[in-house]
Amino acid sequence: MSFFKRIFTWWNGSTIGTNLQIRRKARAVGSDEYGNKYFEQKSNAYDGRLRRWVTYTGYADASRVPPEWQGWLNYTRDKAPTNIEKMHDWQKEHQPNLTGTVHAYRPKGSLARGGKRSKTASDYESWSPDD
Repeated sequence: MSFFKRIFTWWNGSTIGTNLQIRRKARAVGSDEYGNKYFEQKSNAYDGRLRRWVTYTGYADASRVPPEWQGWLNYTRDKAPTNIEKMHDWQKEHQPNLTGTVHAYRPKGSLARGGKRSKTASDYESWSPDD
């Protein structure tokens, strides 16, 4: 089954075609703690910068790219991050994107929580064409 996944799906990691293209045109730069691999184009692109990209391990979720690698991908840092870099005291561990799951944030008044919200002093009044 994983052979067919690698041929036909892109959301479970890179496809065989992507891997062949990477071998031809890119060099590996590094990987992160989630198993994502980062690459840079071997020759200059038309705009003078080397193209950079990531191949995800498992489900392709952009929120799984750590901030230091995101900075490198967006050219805000010139050198790829190293595994030696430590987190600051104020940084939190990564939390995956929970949108669409049962663990997603649902505030009061959300349709997922009954759709009723409490009234306020200056509550909203809808417009009516008869008024």
